[in-house]
Amino acid sequence: MEVTSAIWIITIACFLGLFLIDFLLVDARPHVFKHSDAVKWVILYVALALVFAAAIWLNFGKDYGQQFFAGWITEYSLSVDNLFVFIVLMSSFAVPQQLKHRVLLIGVLLAIFLRTILIVLGAAAIQRFEATFFIFAGFLFYTAISVWRSQGEEPDPEGNSFVRLVEKVIPTTTAYDGTKYFIKLDGKRSITPLFLVILAVGTTDLLFALDSIPAVFGLTKEPYLVFAANAFALMGLRQLYFLLDGLLAKIVYLSKGLAVILGFISVKLFLEALGATTDVYVPHVEIAASLMFIAGTLGVTIFVSLWAVRRNPALASHSQIAEALDESAEHKGEALDYLADSLTQDHTDADSQSDN
Repeated sequence: MEVTSAIWIITIACFLGLFLIDFLLVDARPHVFKHSDAVKWVILYVALALVFAAAIWLNFGKDYGQQFFAGWITEYSLSVDNLFVFIVLMSSFAVPQQLKHRVLLIGVLLAIFLRTILIVLGAAAIQRFEATFFIFAGFLFYTAISVWRSQGEEPDPEGNSFVRLVEKVIPTTTAYDGTKYFIKLDGKRSITPLFLVILAVGTTDLLFALDSIPAVFGLTKEPYLVFAANAFALMGLRQLYFLLDGLLAKIVYLSKGLAVILGFISVKLFLEALGATTDVYVPHVEIAASLMFIAGTLGVTIFVSLWAVRRNPALASHSQIAEALDESAEHKGEALDYLADSLTQDHTDADSQSDN
Protein backbone atom coordinates (compact mmCIF):
# COMPACT_ATOMS: atom_id res chain seq x y z
CA MET A 1 0.00 0.00 0.00
CA GLU A 2 1.68 3.20 -1.21
CA VAL A 3 0.71 6.08 1.08
CA THR A 4 2.42 9.32 0.09
CA SER A 5 3.37 12.12 2.46
CA ALA A 6 0.63 14.23 0.90
CA ILE A 7 -2.02 11.63 1.86
CA TRP A 8 -0.69 11.53 5.42
CA ILE A 9 -0.78 15.32 5.70
CA ILE A 10 -4.29 15.57 4.23
CA THR A 11 -5.58 12.81 6.53
CA ILE A 12 -4.13 14.40 9.68
CA ALA A 13 -5.41 17.82 8.57
CA CYS A 14 -8.92 16.36 8.11
CA PHE A 15 -8.87 14.82 11.59
CA LEU A 16 -7.71 18.09 13.12
CA GLY A 17 -10.42 19.89 11.16
CA LEU A 18 -13.08 17.56 12.57
CA PHE A 19 -11.84 18.22 16.09
CA LEU A 20 -11.92 21.96 15.44
CA ILE A 21 -15.50 21.77 14.11
CA ASP A 22 -16.52 19.65 17.11
CA PHE A 23 -14.86 22.12 19.46
CA LEU A 24 -16.47 25.18 17.85
CA LEU A 25 -19.95 23.66 17.59
CA VAL A 26 -20.12 22.02 21.01
CA ASP A 27 -17.57 23.69 23.29
CA ALA A 28 -17.64 27.30 22.15
CA ARG A 29 -20.22 27.67 24.92
CA PRO A 30 -19.69 24.83 27.42
CA HIS A 31 -23.00 23.20 28.33
CA VAL A 32 -24.40 19.87 29.42
CA PHE A 33 -24.00 17.43 26.51
CA LYS A 34 -27.38 15.77 25.99
CA HIS A 35 -28.19 12.17 25.10
CA SER A 36 -29.70 13.26 21.77
CA ASP A 37 -26.56 15.24 20.90
CA ALA A 38 -24.40 12.19 21.59
CA VAL A 39 -26.51 9.99 19.31
CA LYS A 40 -26.15 12.45 16.40
CA TRP A 41 -22.37 12.69 16.77
CA VAL A 42 -21.94 8.90 17.11
CA ILE A 43 -23.90 8.42 13.88
CA LEU A 44 -21.77 11.09 12.18
CA TYR A 45 -18.44 9.53 13.18
CA VAL A 46 -19.59 6.02 12.26
CA ALA A 47 -20.74 7.32 8.86
CA LEU A 48 -17.37 9.05 8.33
CA ALA A 49 -15.51 5.84 9.19
CA LEU A 50 -17.62 3.92 6.67
CA VAL A 51 -16.96 6.56 4.00
CA PHE A 52 -13.22 6.32 4.75
CA ALA A 53 -13.38 2.52 4.45
CA ALA A 54 -15.12 2.86 1.07
CA ALA A 55 -12.47 5.36 -0.10
CA ILE A 56 -9.66 2.96 0.89
CA TRP A 57 -11.48 0.10 -0.88
CA LEU A 58 -11.90 2.10 -4.11
CA ASN A 59 -8.40 3.61 -4.20
CA PHE A 60 -6.22 0.86 -2.72
CA GLY A 61 -8.22 -2.33 -3.16
CA LYS A 62 -10.70 -4.59 -1.40
CA ASP A 63 -8.19 -6.15 1.00
CA TYR A 64 -7.02 -2.83 2.41
CA GLY A 65 -10.60 -1.61 2.75
CA GLN A 66 -11.47 -4.74 4.73
CA GLN A 67 -8.32 -4.40 6.82
CA PHE A 68 -9.29 -0.89 7.88
CA PHE A 69 -12.88 -1.90 8.57
CA ALA A 70 -11.81 -4.90 10.68
CA GLY A 71 -9.24 -2.78 12.55
CA TRP A 72 -11.74 0.01 13.19
CA ILE A 73 -14.45 -2.32 14.53
CA THR A 74 -11.93 -4.07 16.76
CA GLU A 75 -10.43 -0.82 18.04
CA TYR A 76 -13.85 0.74 18.62
CA SER A 77 -15.01 -2.30 20.58
CA LEU A 78 -11.84 -2.50 22.68
CA SER A 79 -11.96 1.25 23.35
CA VAL A 80 -15.28 0.87 25.17
CA ASP A 81 -13.23 -0.33 28.15
CA ASN A 82 -11.67 3.14 28.25
CA LEU A 83 -15.06 4.58 29.14
CA PHE A 84 -15.20 2.68 32.42
CA VAL A 85 -11.93 4.28 33.49
CA PHE A 86 -13.03 7.70 32.23
CA ILE A 87 -16.12 7.44 34.47
CA VAL A 88 -13.92 6.96 37.54
CA LEU A 89 -11.50 9.75 36.53
CA MET A 90 -14.32 12.23 35.89
CA SER A 91 -15.86 11.50 39.27
CA SER A 92 -12.53 11.50 41.08
CA PHE A 93 -11.70 14.96 39.70
CA ALA A 94 -15.30 16.10 40.31
CA VAL A 95 -15.56 17.45 36.75
CA PRO A 96 -18.58 19.77 36.32
CA GLN A 97 -21.16 18.30 33.95
CA GLN A 98 -20.81 21.12 31.43
CA LEU A 99 -17.04 20.52 31.13
CA LYS A 100 -17.09 16.75 30.60
CA HIS A 101 -17.33 16.95 26.81
CA ARG A 102 -14.34 19.31 26.66
CA VAL A 103 -12.29 17.01 28.89
CA LEU A 104 -13.00 14.07 26.59
CA LEU A 105 -12.47 16.09 23.42
CA ILE A 106 -9.01 17.39 24.31
CA GLY A 107 -8.07 14.27 26.30
CA VAL A 108 -8.77 12.09 23.26
CA LEU A 109 -6.76 14.44 21.03
CA LEU A 110 -3.82 13.95 23.40
CA ALA A 111 -4.45 10.19 23.38
CA ILE A 112 -4.35 10.05 19.56
CA PHE A 113 -1.03 11.93 19.57
CA LEU A 114 0.48 9.52 22.12
CA ARG A 115 -0.92 6.48 20.30
CA THR A 116 0.63 7.70 17.06
CA ILE A 117 4.04 7.53 18.73
CA LEU A 118 3.36 3.90 19.75
CA ILE A 119 2.16 3.05 16.23
CA VAL A 120 5.37 4.44 14.71
CA LEU A 121 7.49 2.48 17.19
CA GLY A 122 5.46 -0.70 16.62
CA ALA A 123 5.70 -0.40 12.84
CA ALA A 124 9.48 0.11 13.05
CA ALA A 125 9.84 -2.94 15.30
CA ILE A 126 7.78 -5.11 12.95
CA GLN A 127 9.71 -3.94 9.90
CA ARG A 128 13.05 -4.83 11.49
CA PHE A 129 12.05 -7.95 13.40
CA GLU A 130 9.22 -10.13 12.08
CA ALA A 131 9.49 -12.10 15.30
CA THR A 132 7.89 -9.08 17.02
CA PHE A 133 4.56 -10.70 16.11
CA PHE A 134 5.38 -13.53 18.54
CA ILE A 135 5.57 -10.94 21.33
CA PHE A 136 2.33 -9.32 20.19
CA ALA A 137 0.61 -12.71 19.97
CA GLY A 138 1.69 -13.74 23.47
CA PHE A 139 0.70 -10.41 24.96
CA LEU A 140 -2.73 -10.45 23.29
CA PHE A 141 -3.37 -14.03 24.43
CA TYR A 142 -2.55 -13.07 28.01
CA THR A 143 -4.81 -10.01 27.66
CA ALA A 144 -7.62 -12.16 26.28
CA ILE A 145 -7.49 -14.41 29.35
CA SER A 146 -7.47 -11.36 31.66
CA VAL A 147 -10.41 -9.76 29.85
CA TRP A 148 -12.38 -13.03 29.95
CA ARG A 149 -11.85 -13.13 33.71
CA SER A 150 -12.66 -9.39 33.85
CA GLN A 151 -9.33 -8.66 35.49
CA GLY A 152 -8.44 -5.55 33.51
CA GLU A 153 -6.33 -2.62 34.68
CA GLU A 154 -7.72 -1.00 37.79
CA PRO A 155 -8.20 2.72 37.19
CA ASP A 156 -6.09 5.02 39.33
CA PRO A 157 -8.59 7.55 40.75
CA GLU A 158 -5.80 10.09 41.27
CA GLY A 159 -4.89 10.02 37.57
CA ASN A 160 -1.55 8.21 37.26
CA SER A 161 2.07 8.59 38.34
CA PHE A 162 2.80 11.08 35.57
CA VAL A 163 -0.12 13.31 36.63
CA ARG A 164 1.04 13.22 40.25
CA LEU A 165 4.55 14.19 39.11
CA VAL A 166 3.10 17.19 37.26
CA GLU A 167 1.20 18.18 40.42
CA LYS A 168 4.42 18.18 42.42
CA VAL A 169 6.52 20.06 39.86
CA ILE A 170 4.02 22.73 38.73
CA PRO A 171 1.98 24.94 41.09
CA THR A 172 -1.59 23.63 41.17
CA THR A 173 -4.97 24.75 42.45
CA THR A 174 -7.87 22.55 43.58
CA ALA A 175 -10.61 24.84 42.23
CA TYR A 176 -12.07 24.90 38.73
CA ASP A 177 -12.26 28.31 37.08
CA GLY A 178 -14.60 27.84 34.12
CA THR A 179 -12.70 26.59 31.08
CA LYS A 180 -9.35 27.96 32.22
CA TYR A 181 -6.36 25.64 32.30
CA PHE A 182 -4.04 28.14 34.01
CA ILE A 183 -4.75 30.86 36.56
CA LYS A 184 -2.64 33.23 38.64
CA LEU A 185 -2.58 32.31 42.31
CA ASP A 186 -0.48 34.23 44.82
CA GLY A 187 1.39 35.78 41.91
CA LYS A 188 2.23 32.37 40.43
CA ARG A 189 0.80 30.79 37.29
CA SER A 190 -0.93 27.59 38.44
CA ILE A 191 -2.66 24.76 36.60
CA THR A 192 -6.30 23.95 37.32
CA PRO A 193 -7.93 20.54 37.85
CA LEU A 194 -9.32 20.86 34.30
CA PHE A 195 -5.77 20.65 32.93
CA LEU A 196 -4.94 17.71 35.21
CA VAL A 197 -7.99 15.61 34.35
CA ILE A 198 -7.40 16.12 30.60
CA LEU A 199 -3.81 15.00 31.15
CA ALA A 200 -5.07 11.99 33.13
CA VAL A 201 -7.51 10.95 30.38
CA GLY A 202 -4.90 11.25 27.62
CA THR A 203 -2.07 9.46 29.40
CA THR A 204 -4.19 6.75 31.04
CA ASP A 205 -5.41 5.78 27.56
CA LEU A 206 -1.88 4.51 26.84
CA LEU A 207 -2.58 1.51 29.09
CA PHE A 208 -5.32 0.43 26.70
CA ALA A 209 -3.28 1.28 23.62
CA LEU A 210 -0.75 -1.36 24.70
CA ASP A 211 -3.52 -3.93 24.18
CA SER A 212 -5.41 -2.53 21.22
CA ILE A 213 -2.61 -1.38 18.91
CA PRO A 214 -1.03 -4.88 18.69
CA ALA A 215 -4.55 -6.21 18.00
CA VAL A 216 -4.98 -3.88 15.02
CA PHE A 217 -1.48 -4.73 13.77
CA GLY A 218 -2.70 -8.33 13.80
CA LEU A 219 -5.28 -7.35 11.16
CA THR A 220 -3.19 -4.99 9.03
CA LYS A 221 0.51 -4.26 8.81
CA GLU A 222 -0.11 -0.81 7.30
CA PRO A 223 0.73 1.98 9.83
CA TYR A 224 -1.58 4.34 7.95
CA LEU A 225 -4.57 2.05 8.47
CA VAL A 226 -3.62 1.39 12.11
CA PHE A 227 -3.48 5.15 12.72
CA ALA A 228 -6.80 5.79 10.96
CA ALA A 229 -8.54 2.93 12.82
CA ASN A 230 -7.34 4.32 16.16
CA ALA A 231 -8.26 7.91 15.29
CA PHE A 232 -11.78 7.07 14.11
CA ALA A 233 -12.39 4.78 17.10
CA LEU A 234 -11.29 7.37 19.66
CA MET A 235 -13.17 10.19 17.95
CA GLY A 236 -16.40 8.20 18.08
CA LEU A 237 -15.63 6.97 21.58
CA ARG A 238 -16.20 10.32 23.28
CA GLN A 239 -19.90 10.46 22.52
CA LEU A 240 -20.43 6.89 23.73
CA TYR A 241 -19.55 8.19 27.21
CA PHE A 242 -22.87 10.04 27.22
CA LEU A 243 -24.80 6.93 26.12
CA LEU A 244 -23.68 4.64 28.91
CA ASP A 245 -27.16 4.45 30.41
CA GLY A 246 -28.61 3.15 27.13
CA LEU A 247 -27.78 0.11 25.04
CA LEU A 248 -24.17 -0.19 26.27
CA ALA A 249 -25.32 -0.82 29.83
CA LYS A 250 -27.19 -3.91 28.61
CA ILE A 251 -24.27 -5.55 26.81
CA VAL A 252 -23.34 -7.54 29.90
CA TYR A 253 -21.17 -10.10 28.07
CA LEU A 254 -19.01 -7.52 26.27
CA SER A 255 -15.83 -8.63 28.03
CA LYS A 256 -16.42 -12.23 26.91
CA GLY A 257 -16.87 -11.18 23.30
CA LEU A 258 -13.77 -8.98 23.36
CA ALA A 259 -11.75 -11.80 24.92
CA VAL A 260 -12.76 -14.15 22.08
CA ILE A 261 -11.75 -11.53 19.49
CA LEU A 262 -8.39 -10.91 21.17
CA GLY A 263 -7.78 -14.66 21.41
CA PHE A 264 -8.55 -15.07 17.70
CA ILE A 265 -6.19 -12.25 16.71
CA SER A 266 -3.42 -13.63 18.94
CA VAL A 267 -3.66 -17.03 17.19
CA LYS A 268 -3.69 -15.28 13.79
CA LEU A 269 -0.57 -13.30 14.74
CA PHE A 270 1.21 -16.41 16.01
CA LEU A 271 0.51 -18.32 12.77
CA GLU A 272 1.72 -15.39 10.64
CA ALA A 273 4.90 -15.04 12.70
CA LEU A 274 5.52 -18.80 12.51
CA GLY A 275 5.07 -18.78 8.74
CA ALA A 276 7.34 -15.75 8.29
CA THR A 277 10.21 -16.96 10.48
CA THR A 278 10.23 -20.72 9.80
CA ASP A 279 9.67 -23.19 6.95
CA VAL A 280 6.69 -24.69 8.74
CA TYR A 281 3.48 -24.62 6.69
CA VAL A 282 0.71 -22.72 8.45
CA PRO A 283 -2.79 -21.87 7.21
CA HIS A 284 -3.30 -18.24 6.20
CA VAL A 285 -6.35 -16.49 7.61
CA GLU A 286 -7.73 -14.12 4.97
CA ILE A 287 -8.79 -10.65 6.08
CA ALA A 288 -12.35 -11.30 4.86
CA ALA A 289 -12.56 -14.31 7.21
CA SER A 290 -11.15 -12.22 10.06
CA LEU A 291 -13.70 -9.48 9.42
CA MET A 292 -16.57 -11.99 9.38
CA PHE A 293 -15.35 -13.59 12.62
CA ILE A 294 -15.01 -10.24 14.43
CA ALA A 295 -18.37 -8.90 13.22
CA GLY A 296 -20.05 -12.24 13.97
CA THR A 297 -18.60 -12.40 17.48
CA LEU A 298 -19.77 -8.88 18.27
CA GLY A 299 -23.21 -9.62 16.84
CA VAL A 300 -23.58 -12.78 18.94
CA THR A 301 -22.29 -10.94 22.03
CA ILE A 302 -24.87 -8.17 21.65
CA PHE A 303 -27.75 -10.58 20.88
CA VAL A 304 -26.99 -12.92 23.80
CA SER A 305 -26.49 -9.97 26.19
CA LEU A 306 -29.81 -8.36 25.28
CA TRP A 307 -31.58 -11.72 25.44
CA ALA A 308 -30.11 -12.49 28.87
CA VAL A 309 -30.98 -9.04 30.28
CA ARG A 310 -34.52 -9.35 28.96
CA ARG A 311 -34.93 -12.66 30.77
CA ASN A 312 -33.14 -11.44 33.90
CA PRO A 313 -33.01 -7.60 34.19
CA ALA A 314 -30.91 -7.92 37.37
CA LEU A 315 -27.91 -8.86 35.20
CA ALA A 316 -27.59 -5.22 34.09
CA SER A 317 -26.82 -4.21 37.67
CA HIS A 318 -23.71 -6.42 37.57
CA SER A 319 -22.38 -5.17 34.23
CA GLN A 320 -19.00 -3.46 33.82
CA ILE A 321 -20.75 -0.12 33.50
CA ALA A 322 -22.66 -0.67 36.73
CA GLU A 323 -19.42 -1.58 38.51
CA ALA A 324 -17.69 1.50 37.07
CA LEU A 325 -20.52 3.74 38.28
CA ASP A 326 -20.29 2.21 41.76
CA GLU A 327 -16.55 2.75 41.79
CA SER A 328 -16.92 6.33 40.59
CA ALA A 329 -19.27 7.04 43.51
CA GLU A 330 -16.74 5.47 45.88
CA HIS A 331 -13.89 7.66 44.59
CA LYS A 332 -15.91 10.85 44.04
CA GLY A 333 -13.65 13.89 44.57
CA GLU A 334 -10.73 11.71 45.68
CA ALA A 335 -8.22 13.25 43.27
CA LEU A 336 -9.05 16.76 44.47
CA ASP A 337 -8.77 15.61 48.11
CA TYR A 338 -5.37 14.10 47.34
CA LEU A 339 -4.31 17.32 45.65
CA ALA A 340 -5.51 19.42 48.59
CA ASP A 341 -3.57 17.19 51.03
CA SER A 342 -0.43 17.52 48.88
CA LEU A 343 -0.72 21.30 48.78
CA THR A 344 -1.25 21.43 52.55
CA GLN A 345 1.79 19.24 53.11
CA ASP A 346 3.89 21.44 50.81
CA HIS A 347 2.86 24.56 52.72
CA THR A 348 3.63 22.83 56.03
CA ASP A 349 7.09 21.80 54.81
CA ALA A 350 7.75 25.31 53.52
CA ASP A 351 6.74 26.85 56.87
CA SER A 352 8.97 24.39 58.74
CA GLN A 353 11.95 25.32 56.57
CA SER A 354 11.32 29.07 57.05
CA ASP A 355 11.17 28.60 60.85
CA ASN A 356 14.49 26.81 60.79
